[in-house]
Amino acid sequence: MIRDMIKLYANDIGWTLSDEKIGLLETFASELKKWNRRLNLTAITRESEIVIKHLIDSIHLAPYISDDDNLLDIGSGAGFPIIPLKIIKSETGMVSVDSVSKKINFQRHIIRLLGLQGIEALHDRVEELPELYAGKFSFITSRAFKRLDHFVALASPLLAKGGRLVAMKGEDADEEISVSRDTFQELGFAVTAIYHYNLPLNMGKHCLVEVKACEAA
Repeated sequence: MIRDMIKLYANDIGWTLSDEKIGLLETFASELKKWNRRLNLTAITRESEIVIKHLIDSIHLAPYISDDDNLLDIGSGAGFPIIPLKIIKSETGMVSVDSVSKKINFQRHIIRLLGLQGIEALHDRVEELPELYAGKFSFITSRAFKRLDHFVALASPLLAKGGRLVAMKGEDADEEISVSRDTFQELGFAVTAIYHYNLPLNMGKHCLVEVKACEAA
């Protein structure tokens, strides 16, 4: 059931996945269901919603990531979008950070179980990262921030010159962008693109908001 849904909805958004990648995504979803029963990793528990709201939503980011990127996922929770992205974009170096230990422990379990390479899961607060990771990442994303300006303020010290911040947002992104303009201006950043998409089965209208330093826009 999970495998069939992954294949169907990935095809719908233009991704023809190998049997191996579908199997990895299926195992990830199955392990999430199993661990969630005792650790409460996500409020999304129905198989169709796990596939669409977690896996397929995450995969929408993949076309904008190159093999040469060094990606950071802030507030990655149970591994979204980073684990599906790593399965799809296996050559891209990736780091996830989350302050909740049980969620990072689950991610580390998945990384070992699936044999994923070039990915690290950090149990830390993003505020503690700049000293070690300042300017390291060419692509920083997150689904966790309720406010776009907070994401940009915390992520910008970690961004490499010419890099991109890409926030995964709902249909209220225009309002967030509007209230964030002053902060963007103070930080020297600007919105450079917005990519809209709809999840299958009317499960939501989402968008990707790309933000760059003004000199790199």
